[in-house]
Amino acid sequence: MRMVDLIEKKRNGQTLNKEEIDFIITGYTNGDLPDYQMSAFAMAVYFQGMTQEERVHLTEAMVNSGDQIDLSKIEGIKVDKHSTGGVGDTTTLVLGPLVASLGVAVAKMSGRGLGHTGGTIDKLEAVPGFHVEITNEEFIRLVNTNKLAVIGQSGDLTPADKKLYALRDVTATVDSIPLIASSIMSKKIAAGADAICLDVKTGNGAFMKKLEDAEELAKAMVEIGKGVGRNTKAIISDMSQPLGFAVGNALEIKEAIDTLKGQGPKDLTELCLTLGSHMAVLAEKAKTLEEARGMLEEVIKNGKALETFKTFLKAQGGDESVVDDPSKLPDAAHKIQVSAKEDGYISEIIAENIGVAAMKLGAGRETKDSIIDLAVGIMLNKKVGDEVKKGDALATIHSNREDVQEVMDMVHDSYKTVAEKVKAPTLVYKEIH
Repeated sequence: MRMVDLIEKKRNGQTLNKEEIDFIITGYTNGDLPDYQMSAFAMAVYFQGMTQEERVHLTEAMVNSGDQIDLSKIEGIKVDKHSTGGVGDTTTLVLGPLVASLGVAVAKMSGRGLGHTGGTIDKLEAVPGFHVEITNEEFIRLVNTNKLAVIGQSGDLTPADKKLYALRDVTATVDSIPLIASSIMSKKIAAGADAICLDVKTGNGAFMKKLEDAEELAKAMVEIGKGVGRNTKAIISDMSQPLGFAVGNALEIKEAIDTLKGQGPKDLTELCLTLGSHMAVLAEKAKTLEEARGMLEEVIKNGKALETFKTFLKAQGGDESVVDDPSKLPDAAHKIQVSAKEDGYISEIIAENIGVAAMKLGAGRETKDSIIDLAVGIMLNKKVGDEVKKGDALATIHSNREDVQEVMDMVHDSYKTVAEKVKAPTLVYKEIH
Protein backbone atom coordinates (compact mmCIF):
# COMPACT_ATOMS: atom_id res chain seq x y z
CA MET A 1 0.00 0.00 0.00
CA ARG A 2 1.32 3.46 -0.88
CA MET A 3 0.18 6.71 0.71
CA VAL A 4 0.29 8.56 -2.61
CA ASP A 5 -2.29 6.15 -4.06
CA LEU A 6 -4.59 6.65 -1.07
CA ILE A 7 -4.29 10.45 -1.32
CA GLU A 8 -5.21 10.20 -5.00
CA LYS A 9 -8.12 7.88 -4.26
CA LYS A 10 -9.60 10.30 -1.70
CA ARG A 11 -8.82 13.32 -3.91
CA ASN A 12 -10.92 11.70 -6.63
CA GLY A 13 -13.85 11.25 -4.23
CA GLN A 14 -13.56 7.49 -3.83
CA THR A 15 -14.19 5.61 -0.58
CA LEU A 16 -11.35 4.25 1.55
CA ASN A 17 -11.78 0.93 3.33
CA LYS A 18 -10.87 0.08 6.94
CA GLU A 19 -7.43 -1.35 6.08
CA GLU A 20 -6.52 1.76 4.08
CA ILE A 21 -7.59 4.14 6.86
CA ASP A 22 -5.74 2.03 9.46
CA PHE A 23 -2.62 2.18 7.27
CA ILE A 24 -2.81 6.01 7.13
CA ILE A 25 -3.43 6.59 10.85
CA THR A 26 -0.96 3.97 12.07
CA GLY A 27 1.71 5.18 9.65
CA TYR A 28 1.28 8.81 10.63
CA THR A 29 1.24 8.08 14.38
CA ASN A 30 4.41 5.97 14.09
CA GLY A 31 6.19 8.63 12.05
CA ASP A 32 6.36 6.49 8.90
CA LEU A 33 4.30 8.99 6.90
CA PRO A 34 5.56 12.58 6.54
CA ASP A 35 3.54 15.68 7.43
CA TYR A 36 3.30 16.77 3.79
CA GLN A 37 1.49 13.58 2.77
CA MET A 38 -0.86 13.75 5.76
CA SER A 39 -1.55 17.41 4.94
CA ALA A 40 -2.49 16.41 1.40
CA PHE A 41 -4.79 13.70 2.77
CA ALA A 42 -6.47 16.14 5.19
CA MET A 43 -7.07 18.60 2.34
CA ALA A 44 -8.53 15.82 0.18
CA VAL A 45 -10.94 14.94 3.02
CA TYR A 46 -11.76 18.65 3.45
CA PHE A 47 -12.92 18.91 -0.16
CA GLN A 48 -14.32 15.40 -0.76
CA GLY A 49 -15.74 14.57 2.69
CA MET A 50 -16.12 11.01 3.98
CA THR A 51 -18.89 8.45 4.04
CA GLN A 52 -20.38 7.48 7.40
CA GLU A 53 -18.49 4.17 7.24
CA GLU A 54 -15.19 5.99 6.60
CA ARG A 55 -15.82 8.29 9.58
CA VAL A 56 -16.38 5.30 11.85
CA HIS A 57 -13.18 3.62 10.59
CA LEU A 58 -11.20 6.88 11.05
CA THR A 59 -12.50 7.30 14.60
CA GLU A 60 -11.71 3.69 15.52
CA ALA A 61 -8.21 3.98 14.06
CA MET A 62 -7.56 7.07 16.20
CA VAL A 63 -8.97 5.36 19.32
CA ASN A 64 -6.66 2.38 18.68
CA SER A 65 -3.60 4.63 18.25
CA GLY A 66 -3.12 4.93 22.03
CA ASP A 67 -4.41 4.03 25.48
CA GLN A 68 -8.05 3.27 26.18
CA ILE A 69 -9.54 3.71 29.63
CA ASP A 70 -11.16 0.61 31.10
CA LEU A 71 -14.14 1.60 33.26
CA SER A 72 -15.56 -1.93 33.49
CA LYS A 73 -14.97 -2.03 37.28
CA ILE A 74 -17.35 0.89 37.74
CA GLU A 75 -20.89 -0.27 38.49
CA GLY A 76 -23.75 0.70 36.19
CA ILE A 77 -23.93 2.51 32.86
CA LYS A 78 -21.19 5.16 32.57
CA VAL A 79 -22.42 8.30 30.81
CA ASP A 80 -20.09 11.02 29.54
CA LYS A 81 -20.98 14.49 28.35
CA HIS A 82 -19.07 16.63 25.89
CA SER A 83 -19.57 20.25 24.92
CA THR A 84 -18.04 21.71 21.77
CA GLY A 85 -17.18 24.76 23.88
CA GLY A 86 -18.09 28.37 24.31
CA VAL A 87 -17.97 31.29 26.72
CA GLY A 88 -19.11 30.83 30.32
CA ASP A 89 -19.88 27.14 29.73
CA THR A 90 -20.23 26.00 33.35
CA THR A 91 -22.40 22.96 32.56
CA THR A 92 -19.91 20.23 33.57
CA LEU A 93 -19.52 21.73 37.06
CA VAL A 94 -23.30 21.55 37.55
CA LEU A 95 -24.08 18.36 35.62
CA GLY A 96 -21.51 16.17 37.40
CA PRO A 97 -23.06 16.40 40.88
CA LEU A 98 -26.60 16.86 39.55
CA VAL A 99 -26.62 13.60 37.59
CA ALA A 100 -24.45 11.71 40.11
CA SER A 101 -27.02 12.49 42.83
CA LEU A 102 -29.48 10.30 40.86
CA GLY A 103 -27.04 7.40 41.17
CA VAL A 104 -25.59 7.75 37.65
CA ALA A 105 -21.85 6.99 37.44
CA VAL A 106 -20.04 10.10 36.16
CA ALA A 107 -16.40 9.16 35.53
CA LYS A 108 -15.06 12.40 34.08
CA MET A 109 -11.76 12.81 32.33
CA SER A 110 -11.05 16.50 31.78
CA GLY A 111 -8.30 18.71 30.49
CA ARG A 112 -6.96 22.17 31.10
CA GLY A 113 -8.25 24.97 28.93
CA LEU A 114 -6.51 26.92 26.19
CA GLY A 115 -8.71 29.90 25.52
CA HIS A 116 -11.22 32.14 27.26
CA THR A 117 -11.12 30.52 30.71
CA GLY A 118 -9.55 27.41 32.12
CA GLY A 119 -10.83 23.93 31.47
CA THR A 120 -12.93 22.02 34.01
CA ILE A 121 -9.82 21.06 35.99
CA ASP A 122 -8.59 24.67 36.21
CA LYS A 123 -12.02 25.79 37.40
CA LEU A 124 -12.19 23.07 40.06
CA GLU A 125 -8.70 24.02 41.27
CA ALA A 126 -10.17 27.37 42.31
CA VAL A 127 -11.45 25.31 45.27
CA PRO A 128 -8.54 25.28 47.79
CA GLY A 129 -6.85 21.87 47.94
CA PHE A 130 -8.77 20.25 45.08
CA HIS A 131 -6.61 18.01 42.87
CA VAL A 132 -7.01 15.50 40.05
CA GLU A 133 -3.69 13.71 40.54
CA ILE A 134 -5.21 10.40 41.59
CA THR A 135 -4.47 6.85 40.49
CA ASN A 136 -6.82 4.98 38.17
CA GLU A 137 -7.66 2.66 41.08
CA GLU A 138 -8.59 5.60 43.31
CA PHE A 139 -10.59 7.16 40.46
CA ILE A 140 -12.66 3.98 40.03
CA ARG A 141 -13.11 3.64 43.83
CA LEU A 142 -14.37 7.23 44.11
CA VAL A 143 -16.87 6.82 41.27
CA ASN A 144 -18.20 3.60 42.79
CA THR A 145 -18.46 5.27 46.22
CA ASN A 146 -19.66 8.78 45.33
CA LYS A 147 -20.82 8.30 41.70
CA LEU A 148 -18.54 11.20 40.66
CA ALA A 149 -14.83 11.81 40.20
CA VAL A 150 -12.65 13.84 37.85
CA ILE A 151 -9.20 12.81 36.66
CA GLY A 152 -6.69 14.51 34.35
CA GLN A 153 -6.39 13.34 30.76
CA SER A 154 -4.08 10.41 30.08
CA GLY A 155 -0.95 11.46 28.23
CA ASP A 156 -1.30 8.73 25.62
CA LEU A 157 -4.99 8.96 24.79
CA THR A 158 -5.56 9.22 21.00
CA PRO A 159 -2.02 10.34 20.04
CA ALA A 160 -3.07 10.20 16.36
CA ASP A 161 -5.64 12.90 17.05
CA LYS A 162 -3.10 15.14 18.79
CA LYS A 163 -0.70 14.90 15.82
CA LEU A 164 -3.42 15.31 13.21
CA TYR A 165 -5.07 18.24 14.99
CA ALA A 166 -1.76 20.13 15.22
CA LEU A 167 -1.32 19.58 11.48
CA ARG A 168 -4.89 20.64 10.64
CA ASP A 169 -4.38 23.81 12.66
CA VAL A 170 -1.62 25.00 10.33
CA THR A 171 -3.02 23.69 7.02
CA ALA A 172 -6.50 25.32 7.05
CA THR A 173 -8.27 21.97 7.45
CA VAL A 174 -9.70 22.40 10.97
CA ASP A 175 -13.28 23.05 9.89
CA SER A 176 -13.96 19.74 8.16
CA ILE A 177 -16.98 17.87 9.59
CA PRO A 178 -15.47 14.33 9.21
CA LEU A 179 -12.20 15.45 10.84
CA ILE A 180 -13.89 17.39 13.68
CA ALA A 181 -16.38 14.59 14.40
CA SER A 182 -13.76 11.84 14.48
CA SER A 183 -11.42 14.01 16.60
CA ILE A 184 -14.06 14.63 19.29
CA MET A 185 -15.54 11.14 19.26
CA SER A 186 -12.18 9.35 19.34
CA LYS A 187 -11.38 11.04 22.67
CA LYS A 188 -14.82 10.31 24.13
CA ILE A 189 -14.71 6.65 23.06
CA ALA A 190 -11.15 6.13 24.32
CA ALA A 191 -12.26 7.58 27.69
CA GLY A 192 -14.39 4.46 28.19
CA ALA A 193 -17.98 5.67 28.67
CA ASP A 194 -20.89 3.42 27.68
CA ALA A 195 -23.10 6.32 26.55
CA ILE A 196 -22.32 9.86 25.39
CA CYS A 197 -24.38 13.04 25.57
CA LEU A 198 -23.15 15.81 23.24
CA ASP A 199 -23.83 19.53 23.61
CA VAL A 200 -23.09 21.05 20.21
CA LYS A 201 -22.94 24.85 20.36
CA THR A 202 -23.94 27.28 17.64
CA GLY A 203 -23.71 31.08 17.37
CA ASN A 204 -20.98 33.73 17.35
CA GLY A 205 -19.30 32.34 20.49
CA ALA A 206 -19.19 28.79 19.13
CA PHE A 207 -16.93 26.96 16.71
CA MET A 208 -19.96 26.26 14.51
CA LYS A 209 -21.42 29.70 13.81
CA LYS A 210 -24.31 28.47 11.65
CA LEU A 211 -27.12 26.23 12.89
CA GLU A 212 -27.01 23.97 9.80
CA ASP A 213 -23.26 23.34 10.34
CA ALA A 214 -23.85 22.52 14.02
CA GLU A 215 -26.62 20.13 13.00
CA GLU A 216 -24.39 18.41 10.46
CA LEU A 217 -21.64 17.98 13.07
CA ALA A 218 -24.10 16.69 15.69
CA LYS A 219 -25.52 14.10 13.27
CA ALA A 220 -22.01 13.00 12.24
CA MET A 221 -20.94 12.47 15.88
CA VAL A 222 -24.14 10.66 16.88
CA GLU A 223 -23.76 8.31 13.88
CA ILE A 224 -20.10 7.64 14.75
CA GLY A 225 -21.05 6.89 18.37
CA LYS A 226 -23.73 4.45 17.29
CA GLY A 227 -21.38 2.98 14.68
CA VAL A 228 -18.92 1.93 17.40
CA GLY A 229 -21.62 0.66 19.76
CA ARG A 230 -21.98 3.66 22.09
CA ASN A 231 -25.47 5.00 22.78
CA THR A 232 -25.09 8.64 21.71
CA LYS A 233 -27.42 11.64 21.71
CA ALA A 234 -26.83 15.31 20.95
CA ILE A 235 -28.55 18.58 21.55
CA ILE A 236 -27.78 21.80 19.69
CA SER A 237 -27.69 24.79 22.03
CA ASP A 238 -27.16 28.52 21.68
CA MET A 239 -23.81 30.23 22.12
CA SER A 240 -24.68 33.57 20.50
CA GLN A 241 -24.18 35.07 23.97
CA PRO A 242 -22.26 33.75 27.00
CA LEU A 243 -24.05 31.02 28.97
CA GLY A 244 -25.09 32.19 32.43
CA PHE A 245 -23.54 35.32 33.92
CA ALA A 246 -20.03 34.20 34.97
CA VAL A 247 -16.93 34.05 32.76
CA GLY A 248 -13.91 33.13 34.88
CA ASN A 249 -12.78 30.20 36.99
CA ALA A 250 -13.74 30.96 40.62
CA LEU A 251 -16.71 33.00 39.33
CA GLU A 252 -17.99 29.94 37.48
CA ILE A 253 -17.60 27.76 40.59
CA LYS A 254 -19.78 30.26 42.50
CA GLU A 255 -22.33 30.18 39.69
CA ALA A 256 -22.34 26.36 39.70
CA ILE A 257 -23.03 26.41 43.47
CA ASP A 258 -25.91 28.87 42.95
CA THR A 259 -27.33 26.67 40.18
CA LEU A 260 -27.17 23.53 42.33
CA LYS A 261 -29.07 25.50 45.00
CA GLY A 262 -31.77 26.33 42.45
CA GLN A 263 -30.68 29.98 42.32
CA GLY A 264 -28.64 29.97 39.11
CA PRO A 265 -29.19 31.83 35.84
CA LYS A 266 -32.25 30.67 33.89
CA ASP A 267 -30.34 29.66 30.74
CA LEU A 268 -27.64 27.68 32.57
CA THR A 269 -30.24 25.94 34.75
CA GLU A 270 -32.42 25.05 31.76
CA LEU A 271 -29.50 23.69 29.73
CA CYS A 272 -28.27 21.57 32.65
CA LEU A 273 -31.77 20.15 33.19
CA THR A 274 -32.02 19.33 29.46
CA LEU A 275 -28.59 17.66 29.25
CA GLY A 276 -29.02 15.98 32.64
CA SER A 277 -32.37 14.51 31.55
CA HIS A 278 -30.72 12.94 28.49
CA MET A 279 -27.89 11.56 30.66
CA ALA A 280 -30.37 10.03 33.13
CA VAL A 281 -32.29 8.34 30.29
CA LEU A 282 -29.06 7.10 28.70
CA ALA A 283 -28.09 5.63 32.10
CA GLU A 284 -31.54 3.98 32.33
CA LYS A 285 -32.37 5.81 35.58
CA ALA A 286 -35.50 7.19 33.96
CA LYS A 287 -37.70 5.97 31.10
CA THR A 288 -38.59 9.40 29.72
CA LEU A 289 -37.04 12.86 29.59
CA GLU A 290 -40.02 14.22 31.55
CA GLU A 291 -39.50 11.69 34.36
CA ALA A 292 -35.76 12.43 34.40
CA ARG A 293 -36.34 16.18 34.59
CA GLY A 294 -38.67 15.75 37.56
CA MET A 295 -36.01 13.70 39.36
CA LEU A 296 -33.34 16.35 38.68
CA GLU A 297 -35.57 19.17 39.88
CA GLU A 298 -36.23 17.20 43.06
CA VAL A 299 -32.50 16.68 43.92
CA ILE A 300 -31.93 20.42 43.48
CA LYS A 301 -34.93 21.20 45.69
CA ASN A 302 -34.06 18.73 48.48
CA GLY A 303 -30.34 19.67 48.53
CA LYS A 304 -29.04 16.24 47.46
CA ALA A 305 -27.26 17.65 44.36
CA LEU A 306 -25.44 20.21 46.49
CA GLU A 307 -24.41 17.55 49.05
CA THR A 308 -23.07 15.39 46.20
CA PHE A 309 -20.94 18.36 45.08
CA LYS A 310 -19.54 18.78 48.62
CA THR A 311 -18.75 15.06 48.91
CA PHE A 312 -17.02 15.11 45.51
CA LEU A 313 -14.86 18.14 46.40
CA LYS A 314 -13.84 16.69 49.79
CA ALA A 315 -12.98 13.28 48.27
CA GLN A 316 -10.42 14.94 45.98
CA GLY A 317 -8.81 17.10 48.66
CA GLY A 318 -10.96 20.19 48.17
CA ASP A 319 -12.29 22.44 50.92
CA GLU A 320 -16.00 21.59 50.69
CA SER A 321 -16.90 24.48 53.01
CA VAL A 322 -16.66 26.83 49.97
CA VAL A 323 -20.11 25.53 49.00
CA ASP A 324 -21.62 27.16 52.11
CA ASP A 325 -19.15 30.05 52.16
CA PRO A 326 -18.09 31.01 48.59
CA SER A 327 -16.04 33.93 50.00
CA LYS A 328 -13.33 31.30 50.60
CA LEU A 329 -12.84 31.05 46.82
CA PRO A 330 -10.19 33.26 45.15
CA ASP A 331 -11.45 36.85 44.95
CA ALA A 332 -10.14 39.63 42.71
CA ALA A 333 -8.89 42.88 44.27
CA HIS A 334 -10.85 45.20 41.97
CA LYS A 335 -14.49 45.15 40.84
CA ILE A 336 -15.03 47.60 37.97
CA GLN A 337 -18.44 48.36 36.49
CA VAL A 338 -18.99 48.70 32.74
CA SER A 339 -21.95 51.05 32.29
CA ALA A 340 -24.52 51.47 29.51
CA LYS A 341 -24.18 54.72 27.57
CA GLU A 342 -27.80 54.79 26.39
CA ASP A 343 -31.30 53.51 27.10
CA GLY A 344 -32.70 50.58 25.13
CA TYR A 345 -32.82 46.79 24.93
CA ILE A 346 -29.84 44.44 24.64
CA SER A 347 -30.03 42.94 21.14
CA GLU A 348 -26.67 41.17 21.02
CA ILE A 349 -23.69 40.24 23.19
CA ILE A 350 -20.69 39.17 21.14
CA ALA A 351 -19.72 36.11 23.15
CA GLU A 352 -16.32 35.65 21.55
CA ASN A 353 -15.24 39.19 22.48
CA ILE A 354 -16.35 38.70 26.09
CA GLY A 355 -14.24 35.53 26.14
CA VAL A 356 -11.16 37.33 24.78
CA ALA A 357 -11.66 40.15 27.30
CA ALA A 358 -11.71 37.59 30.16
CA MET A 359 -8.53 35.99 28.80
CA LYS A 360 -6.80 39.41 28.75
CA LEU A 361 -7.58 39.70 32.47
CA GLY A 362 -5.78 36.38 33.01
CA ALA A 363 -8.83 34.07 33.27
CA GLY A 364 -7.63 31.91 30.35
CA ARG A 365 -4.49 30.86 28.52
CA GLU A 366 -3.19 32.50 25.36
CA THR A 367 -0.44 29.86 25.18
CA LYS A 368 0.08 26.49 26.89
CA ASP A 369 2.56 28.15 29.28
CA SER A 370 0.24 30.98 30.38
CA ILE A 371 -0.53 30.99 34.11
CA ILE A 372 -4.22 31.42 34.94
CA ASP A 373 -5.43 33.87 37.59
CA LEU A 374 -8.31 31.90 39.11
CA ALA A 375 -9.93 34.97 40.72
CA VAL A 376 -10.43 37.18 37.67
CA GLY A 377 -13.14 37.30 35.04
CA ILE A 378 -16.34 39.04 34.01
CA MET A 379 -19.82 38.91 35.54
CA LEU A 380 -22.58 39.87 33.12
CA ASN A 381 -25.38 41.94 34.60
CA LYS A 382 -27.50 42.10 31.44
CA LYS A 383 -28.37 39.49 28.82
CA VAL A 384 -30.04 39.65 25.38
CA GLY A 385 -33.64 40.82 25.71
CA ASP A 386 -33.05 42.81 28.92
CA GLU A 387 -34.04 46.45 29.16
CA VAL A 388 -31.22 48.82 30.10
CA LYS A 389 -31.07 52.47 31.20
CA LYS A 390 -28.11 54.80 30.69
CA GLY A 391 -25.69 54.26 33.58
CA ASP A 392 -26.91 50.71 34.36
CA ALA A 393 -24.22 48.08 34.89
CA LEU A 394 -23.85 45.94 31.78
CA ALA A 395 -21.12 43.85 33.38
CA THR A 396 -18.66 43.85 36.27
CA ILE A 397 -14.96 43.22 35.66
CA HIS A 398 -13.14 41.26 38.39
CA SER A 399 -9.46 42.14 38.07
CA ASN A 400 -6.25 42.00 40.08
CA ARG A 401 -4.89 45.06 38.29
CA GLU A 402 -6.38 48.54 38.25
CA ASP A 403 -5.75 49.54 34.64
CA VAL A 404 -8.34 47.59 32.63
CA GLN A 405 -9.48 50.27 30.18
CA GLU A 406 -8.86 48.01 27.16
CA VAL A 407 -10.98 45.27 28.71
CA MET A 408 -13.71 47.76 29.69
CA ASP A 409 -13.89 49.00 26.09
CA MET A 410 -14.01 45.43 24.75
CA VAL A 411 -16.85 44.49 27.11
CA HIS A 412 -18.82 47.66 26.37
CA ASP A 413 -18.40 47.22 22.61
CA SER A 414 -19.59 43.60 22.87
CA TYR A 415 -23.04 44.84 23.90
CA LYS A 416 -25.39 46.04 21.15
CA THR A 417 -28.46 48.09 22.13
CA VAL A 418 -31.60 48.87 20.10
CA ALA A 419 -34.69 50.99 20.83
CA GLU A 420 -37.29 48.22 20.30
CA LYS A 421 -37.93 45.31 22.67
CA VAL A 422 -35.99 42.15 21.75
CA LYS A 423 -36.74 38.49 22.49
CA ALA A 424 -34.15 36.37 24.24
CA PRO A 425 -32.56 33.82 21.86
CA THR A 426 -33.70 30.20 21.65
CA LEU A 427 -31.59 28.14 24.06
CA VAL A 428 -32.04 24.60 22.69
CA TYR A 429 -32.59 24.34 18.93
CA LYS A 430 -32.73 20.62 18.26
CA GLU A 431 -32.19 17.16 19.68
CA ILE A 432 -30.38 14.60 17.52
CA HIS A 433 -30.87 10.88 18.25
